[in-house]
Amino acid sequence: MKPLSGVRIIEFDGLGPVTFAGMLLADLGADVLRLSRGAGAGAAVFSDVGGEVLHRGRAAVPVNLKNPSDQTRVLELLAGADALIEGFRPGVMERLGLGPDAVAAVNPRLVFGRITGWGQGGPLAQSVGHDLNYIALSGALHGMGEPDRPPRPPLNVVGDYGGGAMFLVTGVLAALVEAKTTGRGRVVDAAMTDGSALLTSLFHAFAARGLWNDRRGENLLDGGAPFYRCFSCRDAKYVAVGALEPQFYAALIAGLGLTAEEAPQFDMANWPALHRRFEGLFATRDRDEWAAHFEGTDACVSPVLTLAEAPDHPHNKARKTFVEQGVVQPSLAPRFSGEDASPEPQPADLSLDEALARWR
Repeated sequence: MKPLSGVRIIEFDGLGPVTFAGMLLADLGADVLRLSRGAGAGAAVFSDVGGEVLHRGRAAVPVNLKNPSDQTRVLELLAGADALIEGFRPGVMERLGLGPDAVAAVNPRLVFGRITGWGQGGPLAQSVGHDLNYIALSGALHGMGEPDRPPRPPLNVVGDYGGGAMFLVTGVLAALVEAKTTGRGRVVDAAMTDGSALLTSLFHAFAARGLWNDRRGENLLDGGAPFYRCFSCRDAKYVAVGALEPQFYAALIAGLGLTAEEAPQFDMANWPALHRRFEGLFATRDRDEWAAHFEGTDACVSPVLTLAEAPDHPHNKARKTFVEQGVVQPSLAPRFSGEDASPEPQPADLSLDEALARWR
């Protein structure tokens, strides 16, 4: 039994955060039915984006949401569900006859999880956009990248997944707990601008105390500090250095053969020179030599692994952080006592009739 065993969730198929949220909920044990768009232009491409990884753990149910018969049967499914998640532009579900009011009429306890980039309201609510646009507006993107170059996109993990899917899942889980007590569901309005803005809370706190400025690459956690950044090694691979606390910094400079007098940690005027000193030192050995050199110390030095290398690292192997099921993919997170960390594979598709019969 997993934590969400017995919870029934309808996922309206989409890209980005909805798909990731559906995977997380299924990983946690929820019985998730993914309503897919079925065959048609572009459908195969969308399906391939998820594949065996993002679509794991839940069956696809092909539907035509513009077909009145399918709409009626989807409402029947929702009548027996605990929650739904969708990522359409505001107003689309209402036009399909599947908005919060229509669903509440057949199932008042259902949690209606909605995720968009800009949110359900506001001047930009109907505008198109992608992860990069949302984190640009929230202020999160500005601090990422080199100081003398444009901000660098941080994959899609800050907007789509961190600021989007994780807050959608958090909101849905909180509303499910409340619904068990009150018998009434909630509409969860998860916006990637809101979520990614919340992720910058620490930096707003720093700025309020004069400890952060808007000049990228001059701050403690944006690469400005020579003891919190990545360095290139002799083999053109990289190490990540995260020696923030003084005792960890002491271990770092000791491992580099330096003294505290040569390399004072918080002399910010000397940081550029210290950057260059560290760069020269790390360039003298290969990445894995440095990893072995610092292994067992408190210097907070780690090899920067590629996606292909990460599954073979001894720590990841010991924790079974990755698993091979058709393809190599991340295992479940977080872990629960007494639970196998292996995810459930993607099951066979179901028809709408089969899905309804399964939940009766």
